Amino acid sequence: MAKAIMLQGTSSHVGKSILTTALCRIFKQDGMKVTPFKAQNMALNSYVTKTGGEMGRAQVAQAEAAGLDPAVEMNPVLLKPTGNSCSQVIVMGKAVGNMSAKEYHAGYSLKALGVVTECIQKLHKDFDVIVIEGAGSPAEVNLKDNDIVNMRIAKLTPSPVLLIADIDRGGALASVVGTLELLEPAERDLVKGIIINKFRGDISLLQPALEFLEKKTGKPVVGVIPHLDRLGIDDEDSVSLEDKQHLAKAGELDIVVLRLPKISNFTDFDALANESDVRVRYVRQGEAIGKPDLIILPGSKNTTEDLLYLRQNGYEAELIKLAKSGTPVVGICGGYQMLGREVQDPDHTESDLDKVMGLGLIDSITIFEADKVTHQVKAMANNHNFLSINYSGENLTGYEIHMGRTQFLSSVDPAFTITTRSGQQMHMPDGAVSADGLVMGTYMHGIFDNDVYRRKVLDALRVRKGLAPLGAVSDTQALKDAAYNRLADVVRKSMDMDLVYRIMNESVGK
Repeated sequence: MAKAIMLQGTSSHVGKSILTTALCRIFKQDGMKVTPFKAQNMALNSYVTKTGGEMGRAQVAQAEAAGLDPAVEMNPVLLKPTGNSCSQVIVMGKAVGNMSAKEYHAGYSLKALGVVTECIQKLHKDFDVIVIEGAGSPAEVNLKDNDIVNMRIAKLTPSPVLLIADIDRGGALASVVGTLELLEPAERDLVKGIIINKFRGDISLLQPALEFLEKKTGKPVVGVIPHLDRLGIDDEDSVSLEDKQHLAKAGELDIVVLRLPKISNFTDFDALANESDVRVRYVRQGEAIGKPDLIILPGSKNTTEDLLYLRQNGYEAELIKLAKSGTPVVGICGGYQMLGREVQDPDHTESDLDKVMGLGLIDSITIFEADKVTHQVKAMANNHNFLSINYSGENLTGYEIHMGRTQFLSSVDPAFTITTRSGQQMHMPDGAVSADGLVMGTYMHGIFDNDVYRRKVLDALRVRKGLAPLGAVSDTQALKDAAYNRLADVVRKSMDMDLVYRIMNESVGK
């Protein structure tokens, strides 16, 4: 039976995901076979595994930190908000339908507990250590009866719990004391330590507060983690886009990503933002697009509603004007669908609207269907003419997650040709590039994670701006791996890992 440790928080966005990632890398460095686990995740940032299953992006980063290929057993239930208190429910990587919050919490969540239990049992057999991430707060009394992600999982595993508080937002001591007070005695006993996260300043000034907290709660403070900026690690949800916006650096190239209300898979652009000559701006409602070197329409969990958002907020007219005056535009997945003439939803799989007019930058229509396409893919580019780069390259990698199928109303040049889809060889066109080479759409998430292709695009943008191409290709995977090691080093120095190991060892067999 594997040892386990669970990270829960006093609220959402206190750092559970990133500290789970850190522990996965630390245990890997210590020679253990470790896996992450989160029973239920709510996020629009998702990923497709080699077997075609969809899972939360945070667990993908945690798997990478653990040295593993991501698998849906690490995140058996994923909720993808679609709007109006409704989410698409994904179980073991496959969509089972859309449900309201009430339908899910009152009727379905406990039905999924059997699947969750099977995953835990499998992970216990296959690994030495399970690092478990909770969600929100375990003290949300209105949700506890149907909870399948916090204390019920701690009891089921069984696992000791470390409770995380974000001191940067203020009220950390009160949030810890209040959370523990609202737990049942048996649940409170499962909490074996406290972590103070995102601390800035002189830790000696915090010491009286730590002593108070330990005396008040009877729980040891396991660590005080400093505030970490620019980690270079994939984020879980759009809350972190505020951090990205705040941390956006200056760059010779200005790339705008339109921050749609239902933006998904914004990690598609992290590799661009990590380039030394690039600034990525996420343009929010009311902010100006300006005159960027490239505009990107990202993925969306609700293409029709996000199209209407662009129209109603003036971004559609601005974008079309910029495109017609020569500003390059890229659409990925939902953004690609928006570039066409029309999006049709006859079965109302995404909204109550039968159809919505698109931007008309590509001569296509997209029709939504009930079944969801989820594949890892490999692709090639043959004289790829976006930005006139005339690029030919093989073994480009990415993944597809979409409901709609796009049809062309006239002959177009494909952006790429898919050569492998979920392990099956094929020769299938993907996306489109406009005749002038300035508009591109693709269903391939992660296309900019391909290092050589990314630099080709960026150097073409540099030449258009009168700048010399850089040519040097950065290694995205090596940068990620270095980021996991940096994170692990900081957390190891900031936590009492000997105490963490004792807590885990004492809990085995209980």
